[in-house]
Amino acid sequence: MRILVVDDQEDARDLTEGALLSAGYSEIVTAASGWEALKILDVGRTGEASALVDIALLDIVMPEMDGVEVCARMRNDPRYADLPIIMVTSLDDMNSLANAFVAGATDYVTKPVNRIELIARVRAALRLKAELDRRQARERELLAFLSNWGDRRANTWIDQATGLFVGEMAEAYLVSCRTEAEETLTVFALSLDRVEANRPTDGESGNDGALAVVAHAVRRLAATVGTVAAAYKNGMIVLVAPELGAKAARELAQTLHATVQRLRLPNPESLASDYLSATVAAVTGRAKRDVDRIQLLTRTIASVQQAAAAGGNRVVVMSGDGANGKGGGRISENLMHGNEVSAPA
Repeated sequence: MRILVVDDQEDARDLTEGALLSAGYSEIVTAASGWEALKILDVGRTGEASALVDIALLDIVMPEMDGVEVCARMRNDPRYADLPIIMVTSLDDMNSLANAFVAGATDYVTKPVNRIELIARVRAALRLKAELDRRQARERELLAFLSNWGDRRANTWIDQATGLFVGEMAEAYLVSCRTEAEETLTVFALSLDRVEANRPTDGESGNDGALAVVAHAVRRLAATVGTVAAAYKNGMIVLVAPELGAKAARELAQTLHATVQRLRLPNPESLASDYLSATVAAVTGRAKRDVDRIQLLTRTIASVQQAAAAGGNRVVVMSGDGANGKGGGRISENLMHGNEVSAPA
């Protein structure tokens, strides 16, 4: 970290520099005036050059140009718009401090400078700056990702029948949500039972209408628990829920199933029920690699398809190492027929 210390008093500069050196900060640049500081920083230069320091300590009271004006001029330079600027002021000049914060100061310390307080303020400011830099880097990555889509329109990301993301977006999310450590992840799949049987009566629009109603209800549930919801062209709805454990996954799966029941969507082609039912699968596992997350998705889709083929109107819940393909067995599996499922209060 390169630190700029600006103070017109040599003793004050030496004390501050010594305190920083004792804390392990070796790259320290000093300036005896505001003008010298602006020259070191190259403030006012046009171009794409990067910031020349990582943090600045500015004395407020200096001849010719005080620290408040130096701070304001630095903030007008795009390179230093987010730079941590710590003002150094005496206890009897607190009025100037208010002007310093208006000019864009980040924090302050008082004279005579206390070494422990100084180091604590510097470290805190640098941590905040590092987090800001990481966030801006993520934003740049997102903008780069979006720009790579070229002339593709937004409707290529959205399933027109449901208003949810297309299924491929869920897959992209699973691949891109990289973490340093292994994390718990649950993937849900919801499929309307025998909805294709309605096609001769209602046609494509009838199916789309039922899916749209279900998707609207699912979207509300997804918003409350922070999940990513997407739909495949065959009408299957998938939800990805990071950090959702097995118990919460079971409750949400039951809620999804019960929600479809409460919608009471007409099912004219069924002799067993007047209303459409749904089959829901939830698979919880530990994932770190891309392949772990994709295996969770494929396992969930296979589970809901198998349960639907076996009669549907049920909830399948699986968890454990076997759920993500790392092991051979299943830790737990629950098959609950629709008339046995009740949504939690």
